[in-house]
Amino acid sequence: MKTDTQRPRPGAAILRTALRRNIGAMIAGTVLMGLYQAAETAFPIALGLIVEHTMQDRSLGSLGVSIGSLAVIITTVSLSWRFGMRVLQKANTTEAHRWRVQVAACGLQPVARDVDGLKSGEILTIATEDADQTADIIEVVPLLVSSLVAVVVAAVALSLADIRLGLLVIVGTVGILSILAVMSRRIGSSTQEQQAKVARAGAKVADLIIGLRPLHGFGGNHAAFGSYRKVSTDAKRQAITVAKVNGVYAGTALALNAVLAAAVSLTAGWLAFGGQISIGELVMAVGLAQFIMEPLKLFSEMPKYVMIARASAERMALVLSAPPVATPGPERPSPGGDLEIDGVRHGTLQGVKFQVAEGEFVAIAPYQPRAAADLVAVLAVNVAPPAYEGAVRLGGQELADLSVEAVREHLLVNPYDAEIFGGTLRTNIDPSGTSRTLPEAVEASMLTDVVALHRDGLDYAVRDRGANLSGGQRQRLSLARALAADTDILVLHNPTTAVDAVTEQFIARNIAKLRRGRTTLVITSSPALLDAADRVLVLDEGVITAEDTHRNLLAGDEAYCLAVAR
Repeated sequence: MKTDTQRPRPGAAILRTALRRNIGAMIAGTVLMGLYQAAETAFPIALGLIVEHTMQDRSLGSLGVSIGSLAVIITTVSLSWRFGMRVLQKANTTEAHRWRVQVAACGLQPVARDVDGLKSGEILTIATEDADQTADIIEVVPLLVSSLVAVVVAAVALSLADIRLGLLVIVGTVGILSILAVMSRRIGSSTQEQQAKVARAGAKVADLIIGLRPLHGFGGNHAAFGSYRKVSTDAKRQAITVAKVNGVYAGTALALNAVLAAAVSLTAGWLAFGGQISIGELVMAVGLAQFIMEPLKLFSEMPKYVMIARASAERMALVLSAPPVATPGPERPSPGGDLEIDGVRHGTLQGVKFQVAEGEFVAIAPYQPRAAADLVAVLAVNVAPPAYEGAVRLGGQELADLSVEAVREHLLVNPYDAEIFGGTLRTNIDPSGTSRTLPEAVEASMLTDVVALHRDGLDYAVRDRGANLSGGQRQRLSLARALAADTDILVLHNPTTAVDAVTEQFIARNIAKLRRGRTTLVITSSPALLDAADRVLVLDEGVITAEDTHRNLLAGDEAYCLAVAR
């Protein structure tokens, strides 16, 4: 893996990608929505023609043709709207899904992207709300074009009655859009700030939920709530600011549209009073003046939605265009192989150096918990090789030369706080449904009593984060998942801290038996696991200070006795 950087992709490029990928659906939607707006515009025109010609003839035939024409217009309005919106909303939903998946893919690989300090809650907001608002551009452009069609048709129809009416509509529309375009910029900047503050509040909630039990344990829940309340209040204030800006924008748009409609109606009335247009043309003009308020309203709202989509796209670009922390190598580790840590310096690690031979069961007794966490982060590739000194080798190949995916297939690191997901015991142990050692993993982790306790067995429903399981049950479920993966190299970090001493003895022996012939590294202070290992390495002050069997260390190292005694 080599360090690399790339220029960020702006939000405009994301919007262009969304538009390009949906060009077919947008053309079809634009045609159908344009037909809808044209048919709606034709309705007051048809009424004017009926008044102008049909009522003069006063014949049943003319009345029948008029009713038939109106029926065709109404049918066209209904069907074109129905199918046009179906096409656009399907494309919108599909595009939002694509961006959600893409953002989630980046967020789930923190080692691959430098997301500039964004927390998981913020990435979640970007992957949901911002992805949806960015995809709205798929509907915005066709609706903008179709609204323009309605305004043009109305302007042409009014021009045929009197050129002054048509010019009034055109000039008024340009003036309204010019005013609203300036106002929409304020909406875009305010919305972007609001989305950032809402995302931070979401991140704070996610962090609090994850740490809820520890917070209750030391009484920090009130301080944590106060911290969240402050962040949420900031988001609320910004939301109120955005609502005020949107309210001013909507009120201004409505007022300007009403003024234009009133101007067209009054001008038409004045022309009809002077005999310059007929009664039928007056009816048409008044009807169009009332009708164009809807497309004008829609047309005038489009700049606002464009700015919102642009703001959301800019936030997505923070994740999607984040430069890679490292460029993965092309190699894959060879099957089996040993694990070598060569002079690694990261965090509290001060040049750690040791080797686990292929098929060996080694335990590390860390005297400082932070050093254990730093070592786990390096082995799990949560820290890219360029971020630390030294090297980690699998079968003699450095991690820098291997792809992250290949490393994680070959080397599994199971943290002490592994997540439990909503589903069943079975889907938590074997998410892919392909494990060939699931029964053995359940037995080795001593999860058999949990399975036997419930009528559904392995199909017992597990709530999100294992809320309906005890701490020990969650830990054994996580261990069973790690063992069922049956990887070439397995690293376990404190796998038995929440179980009793008797169960711990059984688990230690079971792990040694099940993993015989496979490379296994356990980072723990558990006497049972340390005793089951082929040898024990002592990690103190960031370096390996001693190496021997558990019993020999107990006999000759007083500091070791104090560290692992229970």
